Amino acid sequence: MSYLLLIVEPLEQRRARTPEEGRAAYDVMLRFADDLRARGLLVAAQSLASTDEAVRVEVRGGERRIVDGPFAEAKEMVGGFYLLNCDREEEAVAIAAECPAAQWCTVEVRRLAPCYE
Repeated sequence: MSYLLLIVEPLEQRRARTPEEGRAAYDVMLRFADDLRARGLLVAAQSLASTDEAVRVEVRGGERRIVDGPFAEAKEMVGGFYLLNCDREEEAVAIAAECPAAQWCTVEVRRLAPCYE
C-alpha cells in the first residue's frame, strides 16, 4: 500500500531559521530519505517552496479564479512529503514517528486511495 507523509509546518517557521539552520534541517531530512530508500520504502520525496510562491486555482461555473500566495487564512503549510510503499498503516505511522520533522512539525499520514472512498 502507498502512504503519504505530509510535513505540515507553521508558516513562520522557515523565516525564523537562519540560513544555516535551514540547510541543517534540510540535510537531516535528506538523510532520512536516503535511509528510507535504502530500506526499500521510499517511492518519492520532495520539499515544497513556501506558500509565498504558491497559486491557488478554482473553476466555478466555468469561471477561473486565481489567488496568489501567501494565503491570509492559512496558519500552516505543507512543506514537503515522503511517498512510501508500506505493508500496513502501522508501519507508515512508525516511520512518521522516526521522521526528524516530527520534532518541529506535524507529520500527517495519509493512505493513497481513490476519491470515492
